[in-house]
Amino acid sequence: MFKNTMVRLGLIWLALVGFALPSFAQGMSTPAKHAILVDAHSGDVLYEKDADTPFPPASMSKLMTVYLAFEAIKNGQMRLDDPVTVSDDAWRNWNNRGSTMFLRAGDTVTVGDLLRGIIVLSGNDACVVLAEHMAGSHEVFAQWLNAKGKELGLENSHFENANGWPHDDHYMSARDLAKLALHLVNDFPDLYPIFAEREFLYKDFTSNRFNRNPLLGRFPGADGLKTGHTEESGYGFVGSAERDGRRVVLVVSGLSSWAERERESQRLMQYAFRNFDHYPLLRAGETVDHAEVWLGKNATVSMVLDQDLALTLSRMQRAQMKVSIRYVNPVAAPIEKGQRLGELVVEVPDRAPITRGLLAGEAVEEVGGFGKIGAAFEYLLFGSSGSAAPEPQQ
Repeated sequence: MFKNTMVRLGLIWLALVGFALPSFAQGMSTPAKHAILVDAHSGDVLYEKDADTPFPPASMSKLMTVYLAFEAIKNGQMRLDDPVTVSDDAWRNWNNRGSTMFLRAGDTVTVGDLLRGIIVLSGNDACVVLAEHMAGSHEVFAQWLNAKGKELGLENSHFENANGWPHDDHYMSARDLAKLALHLVNDFPDLYPIFAEREFLYKDFTSNRFNRNPLLGRFPGADGLKTGHTEESGYGFVGSAERDGRRVVLVVSGLSSWAERERESQRLMQYAFRNFDHYPLLRAGETVDHAEVWLGKNATVSMVLDQDLALTLSRMQRAQMKVSIRYVNPVAAPIEKGQRLGELVVEVPDRAPITRGLLAGEAVEEVGGFGKIGAAFEYLLFGSSGSAAPEPQQ
């Protein structure tokens, strides 16, 4: 009879006065066929458009090749100054085929230069040479790409090659590209700065030396990541920028021109930094409220948050967020410290509810013998506060 689910608003939410979760980009639009904006710290999606539909990613999928290379370097399996010899097959198949680093058969080039050839110059040949060096063959490396994609949780991606050359079974989604970008930022802080390099000259091939990133040098804080273009997929871009410790990741695809890609990338990034900010609201272990205890030596038990709660909030929107605490009241003793008692729920329009577990902040022993009978009788008469319990609201 006492196991009614309670929904209560806690006084703790005074900390949120003046802030509210946005209705996430109401009125925002883009000519891109696929797009997503993600706050890197909270993971909140600030804007999305058809973000889960797979499409040909072109050179943006080179980020997956870079991920495997960065991982091998981090694990000590490969070094930036390791020498690599360009094979006859790699040269024959990829000589001047699309974007190129202008590698020649028999050239000896370092892993670091190959990475710059991929990241800065978008060299298709550099991807294949690095793939052969790491896996023994381009085909085996493609298998590695798919295995790593599954490990990273890329749900709508499949790889047939190391460089994004068009293939019916080579695809990614905007959300997967954003996930991959965040992994590159977070997993390899020592190597990620290569993405911010604005030019790289291999030998004397000056015709391809500048980074095509439309944000570098044009948008404050921009430091990555990769462009892409094919006739089928149009112009695309995976970008990232950091300002005052806050990072935003952007993906767009299906734009009609170089100029439109540059304009939309800057406009969407500006929108993210201008209209949203990141707020750490509650920390793990912080007391949210107290629950009444049934047949316990203590009348109440504290409910603490199981993990940090940090949200990306709109500066423009107010009073659209609903926060509630849900738990069975009263909580029956005995109670173990850390026992899950309920959950805190943040509800926002046009977004799945955000939940955090509420745990017992301390143990509460059960009363025994005549104490149990007396406590039960007292609770029935007066409630846990010692006064007559109010009638339930209808």
